[in-house]
Amino acid sequence: MEAKKAAIVGSGIVGRAWAVIFSRGGYRVSLFDVDKKASEEAVAEVGKMIHELAGKGLLFGQDPSKVTPLVSATDSLADAVRGASYLQECVPEILALKTKVFSSIDQAVEETKNADIIIGSSSSTMAASLFASGVKNREKCLVCHPVNPPFAIPIVEIIPAAFTSEETVAAARKLHKGLGMSPAVLAKEIDGFLVNRMQYALLAEAFRLVDDGVASPEDVDVAVSQGLGLRWSFMGPFQTIDLNAPGGVRDYFARYGPAISRVVRPMDNARPWRQATVDAIH
Repeated sequence: MEAKKAAIVGSGIVGRAWAVIFSRGGYRVSLFDVDKKASEEAVAEVGKMIHELAGKGLLFGQDPSKVTPLVSATDSLADAVRGASYLQECVPEILALKTKVFSSIDQAVEETKNADIIIGSSSSTMAASLFASGVKNREKCLVCHPVNPPFAIPIVEIIPAAFTSEETVAAARKLHKGLGMSPAVLAKEIDGFLVNRMQYALLAEAFRLVDDGVASPEDVDVAVSQGLGLRWSFMGPFQTIDLNAPGGVRDYFARYGPAISRVVRPMDNARPWRQATVDAIH
């Protein structure tokens, strides 16, 4: 039985990582880039990555010599789309470029009559409705955002647009689970999605603590790497508070809600990034 096929559009760091993930998952991977040389170089780099990951125990126990041949380059977007059950777009975070690329992908889907393909974007903050609303097959489009390095960090955020079909969302979730990823599905679009909204909130407060002379950059890093990070590496914030009060979440907010409100109320998320503080952190 022939392996399933995935198409990757864009051969940069993110595209290469997705090529590793899909080939590790047993898919034939067709890597397309408008720069043919870049896609060919990416295939060679992916081969190196596969062998390195095997040595670190991140190839799910597979033989790298059997995974590497699953990845190939093509100079035709239509060839990449033809027969693929999934496509992952991995071009730079530029709205005009993503819009143009999704239009080209849509044309290739029409040309190849690939009615079953799922079209995911690696967009890290921009919603699919911003760049895919004008395509004919928009019900098959959604954001599937990884976190670097995605072959080591399994989270993938799945963000459907209002026009994305429920069948596409369900199929995308099942597919990514099958790849060994951990999907987190959003009910609706929001700027920054889940991971970056929480990450940016922490980063903004970390910056303010340095900016206000409360702590050094090094000590802020220690607070996360040796504190919050260790806790959050195996359980989320809601699991944490559920365990932090005898009566669970309700008890936690009854006990600590007023103090939390007192601390967060004066936080100023509109504060600019002062260059002097950026330089101090650098």
